[in-house]
Amino acid sequence: MNEENIKLVYNNLLQELRRGNIILSVLSQLTEPQYGYSLVVLLEEKGISIEPGTLYPLLRRLEKQEILESNWDTDTSKPRKYYRLSENGKLIYKDLCVEWFKMVDSMDQILKDKE
Repeated sequence: MNEENIKLVYNNLLQELRRGNIILSVLSQLTEPQYGYSLVVLLEEKGISIEPGTLYPLLRRLEKQEILESNWDTDTSKPRKYYRLSENGKLIYKDLCVEWFKMVDSMDQILKDKE
């Protein structure tokens, strides 16, 4: 495999790895109401890059699954849809965090075993 192909494969695998973390990253920022662009900025500040074209369908899907609730703020010149965790979403987020830390511990152990 040449260097260009290695870089392409690496970038694709890295994108898959990041994609698996996006849901938990988004949920972590919705303990307080946020609108779409504010989420993009918050996550970017924390080192998680997400395109609006990825975020907005995810927010709609999570809302449809009743993990998120939303409401429109029409008091400003530009109406914004704010999202927050629903009660079920809070429980799911908590459980996902527990599983996340278990996976991190397991991966840490696996990777250390290979050193």
